[in-house]
Formats: sequence, structure tokens, C-alpha cells
Amino acid sequence: MTSTIEPKLVPPGAGLPPLELFIGRLMFTLNRWTTTRERSTARFQREREAIRALIRSCDGETGAQRVLIARPHGLEDSSRYWSVWMTLDHLCIVHHSFVRVIGALTRGVVPPGRASTADVKPSPDATQAVVAEYEASCKALLATVAKAPDLNTRVRYAHPWFGPLNAAGWHALSGGHLSIHRVQIERILAGLNAPPLLAAKR
Repeated sequence: MTSTIEPKLVPPGAGLPPLELFIGRLMFTLNRWTTTRERSTARFQREREAIRALIRSCDGETGAQRVLIARPHGLEDSSRYWSVWMTLDHLCIVHHSFVRVIGALTRGVVPPGRASTADVKPSPDATQAVVAEYEASCKALLATVAKAPDLNTRVRYAHPWFGPLNAAGWHALSGGHLSIHRVQIERILAGLNAPPLLAAKR
């Protein structure tokens, strides 16, 4: 539901409930065993197109409205009160991080620092300008993957939930991550159109 009162949510970086995280790790491991570069890219493209179709209905005002939604699987509690533009801003930040990590790993370099979900939260002031930035971040990620000679790198960089991943692992993660936020956008849009008492249940 839309609200001018900031809801009390779990702080950023708190992660997922233990059982959900355990299941998520198993599912991601299975995906890593069965996917290919082409399949990971195709999934990313499908989710990108789905998000593109969803946000066509947003203008500057509706896209900026924050909505409290029921938490989709894979989403931290702290991310339940975002706008569509905030969600795209988060995706921009994450995609550029993926570009940096995949690019470094394919050069045989482990990026400095540690990945943290708390460090990729969006600006609450994100505007419609983020749409073009989001599309550019998608193109940058796909271009980085396309030019990599081999994604099955020996060097790895740790994800805070899934542990050390090579470049192929980070690429495989990108489509699943986009899928989670596509569901988030669907729920935000549903909340914008729903009676207040029903919005938070969607």
C-alpha cells in the first residue's frame, strides 16, 4: 500500500530467513550445474523484456510512488517499501557491480572488497530518468558477458548469500536476480491499483 509513513522493516543487509536461504542455495546450485552461458543470457533477456513491458504503464509520478508489498522469495525485508524507479535504480547499481566483478574475474583478478546487499540499496529520490540508465546497465552487462572468452574462471569472488562464484556463476545469478525484482515491480504496480487494505497482501 502507498503510505507517507515509513514502515518498520528489518535493516538492510539482514539477508533472508534461514530456511529460504537454504532452499535458495540449493536451487541456485542446481541451476549452475545445468545452465550455459546462452541459457543464462536468454533468461536475463526474458526478464529484461518483461520488466520493460511492465514499466510502460508508469509515468513520472506513479513510478515514484513507494508501495509496501508482501515480500517475494529472494527479497530482503528492507526492500519491501520501494517505488518502481527505486527498483530500477537498485538494478542499475547491481548490474554495474556485476560488470565490474565479471570483467575482473575474466582477467584473472579478484575484485577488492566484499559484496554486500546493504551496499546496493537505491536512492528514494530516483526519478523516471533511471529508465534509460537501467537499459544502459543491461546492455553493459550483456556486452561484458559477450566479450568474455571464458566465464568458467579459476578465480572467484564471494556473493554474500551464495559464496565464492566464478564469472559464470555471477552471470547465472543475474537472470535470477532480475526475476525477483520483476515480481517486485508486479506487486508494486498491483499495489498502486489496489484498495489500501489489499495492497500489502499482494
